[in-house]
Amino acid sequence: MSDGVPYLALDTSTPIGSVAVGRAERLLAEVVLGVATRHSEALLPAVDFVLARAGVQPAELGAIVVAGGPGSFTGIRIAGAAAKGFARALGVPLFAYSGLLALAAASASADRPVCALFDARRGEVYSACYEFPGFAAVEERLAPAPRALSRVVELMAGAAPLYVGDGALAHRAEIEGAGGIVAPAHMAAPRAGALLWLADVAPAGLVAHPDTWEPEYLRPSGAERSAACG
Repeated sequence: MSDGVPYLALDTSTPIGSVAVGRAERLLAEVVLGVATRHSEALLPAVDFVLARAGVQPAELGAIVVAGGPGSFTGIRIAGAAAKGFARALGVPLFAYSGLLALAAASASADRPVCALFDARRGEVYSACYEFPGFAAVEERLAPAPRALSRVVELMAGAAPLYVGDGALAHRAEIEGAGGIVAPAHMAAPRAGALLWLADVAPAGLVAHPDTWEPEYLRPSGAERSAACG
């Protein structure tokens, strides 16, 4: 899509959330939500801020783009609910992408795959790997799922990917011990600006039925696991 109508992107799937407005070819404004910030309190003021700084009125938005999991259960729900509300109130389309894809896209490489890893605890990482040929498309090498880090490394053996995310930082020794490359800490969080880019190069993220759309958590929450065991 190249009509230039600005989109609004929201991500609160990790402790460092972000909000952006613009399009792939022109990022108008972006703000990061700090790790000590409650996303539930900071998200709407951040939306107001980026729209004001970009000089964009809500009615001028052409779509809403959201990171739809995995990650923090509470954080995913906050951005997901806000995105659905904005899309419905403004009567605009909703795009949703894996937060892992947003993380990988923020570190997109033209010559190697990017493996995005969120720390899923319990000895696992939420993981997915992608390629970005010519920076004009997205090719999925490894679908989003919770996995042992050793399994990710095994599946991507020989591909020489770049590993990004807090899961990569937490398992740096194991990744580097297997010959992998870990991106630095400033590349470890998804960016809302990357979501704007994805809406242009990966139209499959368009949500057919926004009212019934739900995030992809990839595994039950702690409360659900406790209820199942009780």
